[in-house]
Amino acid sequence: MSDADSKAALIEDARRLFSGPVNFLLSAPELKFLPPASVPEIAFAGRSNVGKSSLINAVTGRNGLARASVTPGRTQELNVFEVGEPTQFRLIDMPGYGFADAPKDVIRQWKHLVFDYLRGRPVLRRVLVLIDCRHGIKPVDREIMSLMDKAAVSFQVVLTKGDKIKPTELAKVHEATLGAARIHPAAFPEVIATSAEKGVGIPELRAAVLAAATGQ
Repeated sequence: MSDADSKAALIEDARRLFSGPVNFLLSAPELKFLPPASVPEIAFAGRSNVGKSSLINAVTGRNGLARASVTPGRTQELNVFEVGEPTQFRLIDMPGYGFADAPKDVIRQWKHLVFDYLRGRPVLRRVLVLIDCRHGIKPVDREIMSLMDKAAVSFQVVLTKGDKIKPTELAKVHEATLGAARIHPAAFPEVIATSAEKGVGIPELRAAVLAAATGQ
């Protein structure tokens, strides 16, 4: 089977899987509240307002799934979704970072939760670091990438809102982002450009999630 055929098969496998059961499980303010580490986990991370909920909804093909689970008071918690029946793997929606006006104790709480999760969750296979293509990589994103290096956690950069800029500009941002990611030992050597609104890049992202979860 050629590389193109293998990629097409993986995209179709991912489409079928995500067309089946996908459910919100719980929100965890601390690691001890997470479900048993029994299946692989793929986490979504990104600055506030990067479009994380919209992307999770697009990947799972469910309008409002991520939003429905995030109510006031849960913004600093890990939101857990189960994929498949029986559960094949979980998606972890991490709280957004980069909130400039947040109280220091909120930022401290976020850091403790995220550090604990990255360092203490053996089933975590990959973190998808979301970058708004209109703004590119910011210093706080570089901090998160460096944190992944220190924690020895594989991460992949995903560009969001790709429909909001011209294709030529998106190509430039894609190349610049790929170059910035390459300097990080923990970075996966591929950047996926997406648009949750238009569906662009979503099949490829689903395939990347499945590949990371299953070790393909």
